[in-house]
Amino acid sequence: MDADEKVDRQARILDAALRLLSLQGISGVSMRAVAREAGVSLGLVNYHYEDKTSLIRAALHRIEEQDVSLVEPDPALGPEERLRAALTRVADPEFLTTEYLSLRLQLWALAQAHEDFERINTEAQKRYRAGLAALIGAARPELSPDECGERAADIDVIQNGLWLTALLGLDRASISRSVARCEQIALAG
Repeated sequence: MDADEKVDRQARILDAALRLLSLQGISGVSMRAVAREAGVSLGLVNYHYEDKTSLIRAALHRIEEQDVSLVEPDPALGPEERLRAALTRVADPEFLTTEYLSLRLQLWALAQAHEDFERINTEAQKRYRAGLAALIGAARPELSPDECGERAADIDVIQNGLWLTALLGLDRASISRSVARCEQIALAG
Protein backbone atom coordinates (compact mmCIF):
# COMPACT_ATOMS: atom_id res chain seq x y z
CA MET A 1 0.00 0.00 0.00
CA ASP A 2 1.50 3.36 -0.98
CA ALA A 3 1.34 6.53 1.14
CA ASP A 4 -1.53 8.06 -0.88
CA GLU A 5 -3.64 4.92 -0.51
CA LYS A 6 -2.95 4.86 3.24
CA VAL A 7 -4.01 8.52 3.61
CA ASP A 8 -7.13 7.87 1.50
CA ARG A 9 -8.14 4.92 3.68
CA GLN A 10 -7.56 6.91 6.86
CA ALA A 11 -9.65 9.74 5.42
CA ARG A 12 -12.44 7.28 4.57
CA ILE A 13 -12.31 5.91 8.11
CA LEU A 14 -12.52 9.40 9.63
CA ASP A 15 -15.30 10.38 7.21
CA ALA A 16 -17.22 7.29 8.27
CA ALA A 17 -16.70 8.05 11.97
CA LEU A 18 -17.91 11.61 11.47
CA ARG A 19 -20.94 10.43 9.47
CA LEU A 20 -21.86 7.95 12.18
CA LEU A 21 -21.40 10.59 14.89
CA SER A 22 -23.68 12.90 12.95
CA LEU A 23 -26.40 10.31 12.41
CA GLN A 24 -26.26 8.25 15.60
CA GLY A 25 -24.14 10.08 18.15
CA ILE A 26 -21.28 8.53 20.06
CA SER A 27 -23.27 5.38 20.80
CA GLY A 28 -23.45 4.68 17.05
CA VAL A 29 -19.68 4.74 16.65
CA SER A 30 -17.98 1.42 17.08
CA MET A 31 -14.88 0.18 15.32
CA ARG A 32 -17.01 -2.40 13.47
CA ALA A 33 -19.64 0.18 12.42
CA VAL A 34 -16.92 2.55 11.19
CA ALA A 35 -15.27 -0.23 9.18
CA ARG A 36 -18.61 -1.12 7.59
CA GLU A 37 -19.44 2.53 6.84
CA ALA A 38 -15.96 3.17 5.38
CA GLY A 39 -15.99 -0.02 3.33
CA VAL A 40 -12.75 -1.28 4.88
CA SER A 41 -11.84 -4.22 7.08
CA LEU A 42 -12.13 -4.03 10.84
CA GLY A 43 -8.44 -4.93 10.98
CA LEU A 44 -7.58 -1.82 8.99
CA VAL A 45 -9.55 0.42 11.36
CA ASN A 46 -7.79 -1.25 14.30
CA TYR A 47 -4.43 -0.81 12.55
CA HIS A 48 -4.91 2.97 12.30
CA TYR A 49 -6.76 3.55 15.58
CA GLU A 50 -6.14 1.81 18.87
CA ASP A 51 -9.74 2.11 20.04
CA LYS A 52 -12.94 4.10 19.73
CA THR A 53 -11.50 6.93 21.86
CA SER A 54 -8.44 7.38 19.63
CA LEU A 55 -10.67 7.29 16.54
CA ILE A 56 -12.94 10.00 17.94
CA ARG A 57 -9.89 12.03 19.00
CA ALA A 58 -8.65 11.93 15.40
CA ALA A 59 -12.09 12.95 14.10
CA LEU A 60 -12.18 15.88 16.53
CA HIS A 61 -8.73 16.99 15.39
CA ARG A 62 -9.88 16.87 11.78
CA ILE A 63 -12.82 19.16 12.57
CA GLU A 64 -10.46 21.42 14.54
CA GLU A 65 -8.27 21.85 11.46
CA GLN A 66 -11.35 22.55 9.36
CA ASP A 67 -12.49 25.20 11.85
CA VAL A 68 -9.10 26.87 11.96
CA SER A 69 -8.98 26.92 8.16
CA LEU A 70 -12.17 29.02 8.22
CA VAL A 71 -10.18 31.92 9.68
CA GLU A 72 -6.96 31.48 7.72
CA PRO A 73 -6.28 34.75 5.95
CA ASP A 74 -6.62 34.81 2.18
CA PRO A 75 -3.47 36.62 0.96
CA ALA A 76 -5.28 37.78 -2.18
CA LEU A 77 -7.58 40.00 -0.09
CA GLY A 78 -7.03 43.11 1.99
CA PRO A 79 -7.41 42.88 5.78
CA GLU A 80 -11.06 43.94 5.93
CA GLU A 81 -12.05 41.71 3.01
CA ARG A 82 -10.23 38.77 4.64
CA LEU A 83 -12.25 39.30 7.78
CA ARG A 84 -15.56 39.59 5.90
CA ALA A 85 -14.77 36.43 3.92
CA ALA A 86 -14.04 34.49 7.13
CA LEU A 87 -17.23 35.72 8.76
CA THR A 88 -19.28 34.72 5.74
CA ARG A 89 -17.76 31.21 5.48
CA VAL A 90 -19.68 29.84 8.47
CA ALA A 91 -22.91 30.37 6.51
CA ASP A 92 -21.64 28.52 3.42
CA PRO A 93 -24.13 25.89 2.22
CA GLU A 94 -21.72 23.03 3.08
CA PHE A 95 -22.07 23.98 6.77
CA LEU A 96 -25.84 24.42 6.73
CA THR A 97 -26.74 20.82 5.98
CA THR A 98 -28.61 18.77 8.56
CA GLU A 99 -25.81 16.19 8.57
CA TYR A 100 -23.08 18.75 9.27
CA LEU A 101 -25.08 20.64 11.86
CA SER A 102 -26.03 17.40 13.61
CA LEU A 103 -22.34 16.53 13.66
CA ARG A 104 -21.52 19.88 15.30
CA LEU A 105 -24.12 19.24 17.97
CA GLN A 106 -22.65 15.80 18.63
CA LEU A 107 -19.12 17.20 18.78
CA TRP A 108 -20.16 19.80 21.36
CA ALA A 109 -21.82 17.06 23.40
CA LEU A 110 -18.64 14.95 23.29
CA ALA A 111 -16.95 17.45 25.60
CA GLN A 112 -18.95 15.87 28.40
CA ALA A 113 -18.11 12.29 27.40
CA HIS A 114 -14.33 12.25 27.91
CA GLU A 115 -11.73 14.69 29.26
CA ASP A 116 -9.64 14.32 26.07
CA PHE A 117 -12.63 15.31 23.96
CA GLU A 118 -13.25 18.34 26.20
CA ARG A 119 -9.60 19.37 25.88
CA ILE A 120 -9.62 19.00 22.10
CA ASN A 121 -12.86 20.99 21.78
CA THR A 122 -11.51 23.72 24.08
CA GLU A 123 -8.22 23.97 22.21
CA ALA A 124 -10.03 24.05 18.87
CA GLN A 125 -12.23 26.87 20.06
CA LYS A 126 -9.20 28.80 21.36
CA ARG A 127 -7.38 28.37 18.03
CA TYR A 128 -10.46 29.46 16.08
CA ARG A 129 -10.99 32.51 18.26
CA ALA A 130 -7.28 33.43 18.07
CA GLY A 131 -7.42 33.25 14.29
CA LEU A 132 -10.55 35.37 14.22
CA ALA A 133 -9.01 37.86 16.67
CA ALA A 134 -5.94 38.12 14.42
CA LEU A 135 -8.19 38.90 11.43
CA ILE A 136 -10.02 41.54 13.46
CA GLY A 137 -6.71 43.04 14.60
CA ALA A 138 -5.43 43.22 11.03
CA ALA A 139 -8.64 44.93 9.86
CA ARG A 140 -8.81 47.21 12.92
CA PRO A 141 -5.20 47.77 14.07
CA GLU A 142 -6.32 50.46 16.53
CA LEU A 143 -7.96 47.81 18.72
CA SER A 144 -6.07 46.22 21.59
CA PRO A 145 -5.46 42.46 21.50
CA ASP A 146 -7.91 42.08 24.41
CA GLU A 147 -10.65 43.93 22.50
CA CYS A 148 -10.00 41.80 19.41
CA GLY A 149 -10.26 38.68 21.58
CA GLU A 150 -13.53 39.83 23.14
CA ARG A 151 -15.01 40.56 19.73
CA ALA A 152 -13.87 37.17 18.45
CA ALA A 153 -15.52 35.47 21.45
CA ASP A 154 -18.78 37.36 20.87
CA ILE A 155 -18.75 36.43 17.19
CA ASP A 156 -18.04 32.78 17.99
CA VAL A 157 -21.11 32.67 20.25
CA ILE A 158 -23.29 34.18 17.50
CA GLN A 159 -21.89 31.78 14.90
CA ASN A 160 -22.58 28.78 17.11
CA GLY A 161 -26.09 30.08 17.64
CA LEU A 162 -26.43 30.51 13.88
CA TRP A 163 -25.55 26.84 13.39
CA LEU A 164 -27.91 25.69 16.12
CA THR A 165 -30.72 27.81 14.69
CA ALA A 166 -30.04 26.46 11.21
CA LEU A 167 -30.25 22.91 12.59
CA LEU A 168 -33.66 23.65 14.04
CA GLY A 169 -34.90 25.11 10.77
CA LEU A 170 -33.19 27.07 8.01
CA ASP A 171 -34.13 30.73 8.24
CA ARG A 172 -32.00 32.41 5.58
CA ALA A 173 -32.98 35.93 6.66
CA SER A 174 -31.85 35.41 10.26
CA ILE A 175 -28.65 33.74 9.07
CA SER A 176 -27.90 36.74 6.85
CA ARG A 177 -28.63 39.09 9.76
CA SER A 178 -26.34 37.04 12.01
CA VAL A 179 -23.47 37.28 9.52
CA ALA A 180 -24.08 41.03 9.20
CA ARG A 181 -24.16 41.37 12.99
CA CYS A 182 -20.82 39.54 13.22
CA GLU A 183 -19.38 42.01 10.71
CA GLN A 184 -20.70 44.91 12.82
CA ILE A 185 -19.11 43.50 15.96
CA ALA A 186 -15.79 42.86 14.21
CA LEU A 187 -15.51 46.13 12.33
CA ALA A 188 -17.05 48.65 14.75
CA GLY A 189 -14.75 51.62 15.20
